[in-house]
Amino acid sequence: MDRDFKYKYDDLFNPTLKALKNLGGSGSVSEIEEQVIDILNLTEDAINEIHRESTTKLTYRLAWARNYLKRYGLIENSSRGVWALTETGQKIDDVDKEKVKKDVFKKDKEQRLGNQTKEKGEPNLEDKTEEVEEFGWQDKLIETMKEIHPDQFERLCQRLLRELGFVNVEVTGRTNDGGIDGKGIIKLGRVLSYHVVFQAKRYQGSVSSSVIRDFRGAMSGRADKGLILTTGSFTREAKKEATRDGATPIDLIDGNDFAEHLKKLNLGVSVEMVEEVKIKGDWFKNL
Repeated sequence: MDRDFKYKYDDLFNPTLKALKNLGGSGSVSEIEEQVIDILNLTEDAINEIHRESTTKLTYRLAWARNYLKRYGLIENSSRGVWALTETGQKIDDVDKEKVKKDVFKKDKEQRLGNQTKEKGEPNLEDKTEEVEEFGWQDKLIETMKEIHPDQFERLCQRLLRELGFVNVEVTGRTNDGGIDGKGIIKLGRVLSYHVVFQAKRYQGSVSSSVIRDFRGAMSGRADKGLILTTGSFTREAKKEATRDGATPIDLIDGNDFAEHLKKLNLGVSVEMVEEVKIKGDWFKNL
């Protein structure tokens, strides 16, 4: 077992394929990650090692692996974030990682030549992929959230919860309150209501399982559910503790999830579509 995460993205090609086969041919990012953890028998230290901001090395490099396998034609993903083996992928148990990289490099080169002449200093494929590039804007947004005052971050959490459908959202911010920063009510189908208390952690690094246990103790008898929002990440043990059988459930929103919610709700984020003008040379020749 590795104490630190030493696997490169190409070392994860075959574990990713095996993970999807174990899951019946399809799975979410988190399900695939859990399978890879078991396949590689990773330690908690290796699993939780941070790459940057709220992204672990495991998560980051698995994103690279999925991107390469997708471009190689072995896996595909839906708009809902579910990854699945293609017809070709279902017939293959393992791949030659050098062959995969060579094929993807070739496709990337052909695409670049077909679109435009490569500019000097432009990143190569190992610096730029569709999925991994997503972490760039997330990192910037998370860094921005970490720079605001704690009171502002609590108000940001309050606004986010309201936009997500919570009502009567209050920021309590009491000291010695076991980490409870606020409360609200979420209604399901306008019939069922759940009282929720939340903790806002403007945090760098990983939130441990002890934080989850302390928060659960503070919320005991005061709410139906708990919610922890952070700019950091959660350790694997923290995630397990949050959903432990027989204990009051606690939902978790890490930095990357937080950023995604802000993007979807257009809170502090704007998405600009770049207009691309293509010249139809044949049209002019046929005048």
